[in-house]
Amino acid sequence: MRIIKTKGEKLLKKELKGDFKFFLKEVNLNPKSKGYGLIRDKSNLAPEIASIASVGYGLAALVIGVERKWLSLPEAYNRANKTLDTFIDHMEQTQGFFYHFINMETAKREWNCEVSIIDTGIFICGAILAGEYFKGQVKEKADKLYKNINWEWYRDKDVNQFYMGYSPEEGFSGHWDMYAEQLMLYVLSVASPTHPVDTSIYKDFQKPVADYQEIKNIIYTYCGALFTYQYSHAWIDFRNRKDKMGIDWFENSVKATLANRKYCIEHSSYPKRPHLNPEPMGTYKTYGENSWGLTACVGPKGYSGEFGAKPANSQLNGNDGTISPSGAAGSIVFTPELSIQALEYYYNQFPKLWGKYGFKDAYNLDCGKPWYAKECIGIDKGISMLMIENYLSGLIWKYFMKNEYIQKGLEKLDILPKKQEVEKV
Repeated sequence: MRIIKTKGEKLLKKELKGDFKFFLKEVNLNPKSKGYGLIRDKSNLAPEIASIASVGYGLAALVIGVERKWLSLPEAYNRANKTLDTFIDHMEQTQGFFYHFINMETAKREWNCEVSIIDTGIFICGAILAGEYFKGQVKEKADKLYKNINWEWYRDKDVNQFYMGYSPEEGFSGHWDMYAEQLMLYVLSVASPTHPVDTSIYKDFQKPVADYQEIKNIIYTYCGALFTYQYSHAWIDFRNRKDKMGIDWFENSVKATLANRKYCIEHSSYPKRPHLNPEPMGTYKTYGENSWGLTACVGPKGYSGEFGAKPANSQLNGNDGTISPSGAAGSIVFTPELSIQALEYYYNQFPKLWGKYGFKDAYNLDCGKPWYAKECIGIDKGISMLMIENYLSGLIWKYFMKNEYIQKGLEKLDILPKKQEVEKV
């Protein structure tokens, strides 16, 4: 990827270091604990609760730390190795899938949460990355965890879609019925050497298409939140690839990011724009050309996944002016110049948005006095960290794409480099 030399690179590296520190510090490193290696879901609230997605991103942080000489190779290897031991020896699991939220000390289920396919996917992506980078026992254990996942068990055979959640009390619920952040699940599942799913599952989820003004043919997600266009791309390098249906998922995320930013500009009420008469319904002082990236985050009323932009199926009634820096940071590989401008704006204009782990989770200028999150969330720090590193060096893509099963999965789904795709057709 072309690296743009700007003053923004200094800020990117500063944010990257802050993201890394979250995963370095918000972790259980007690060697006698059954929860060794578990990483908090949030930095302040519920300090006893870890999330398996945070652990997945934390395994990636170990790779980044070694490459940037923030952590020694032996220390990082030991952390990764013992973290995978926790998942093999102590974590509650069902058919190879893990609970979304677990206790930091006991590794037991918390909050009566679901056995999560998507969060297991994020964790296993981190494990695969660590295995490719560290090799040895780390790779052996990552392979064991991956091969233990029974993907077919999580598939609803009647509609040929993955269920969205499972709990022992209520059974399966919901479906991954339309495009969102789950592309990684199809690549992982069809390539499994032990419990593969038929490739038709990739074709059988909905891919609705809409325009947002002059931005055409966006395959959009239900909620219009940016994280849904980012998460799988943090691990899988979709650049210059196209499937048999002609879909370029990377270019789709570029368009969705541009639409998200344009939506924020069109729904900004500050400054007043006399040429818009009347102004669009739902306008906010927080939004603007450098304050954009509607995505799931903490808001003044708590965590919400309802912050999103058009195109979307959602009516977007959850929008309240909250913006998370992780929206722009997580899209930096798609819109580098615009993302850097946004991050510089946050850093220069809102010093209260900066903390010990870099940017805090979100801010809002539309709820009386300005509101700033006191919280950092693992998945938001994680997507920011991986995408910034991919933009600066391509490190995550480089090692993740070395994995034989990832390559096999992309090949089986016919998501091929464009030259190969043309030749195959």
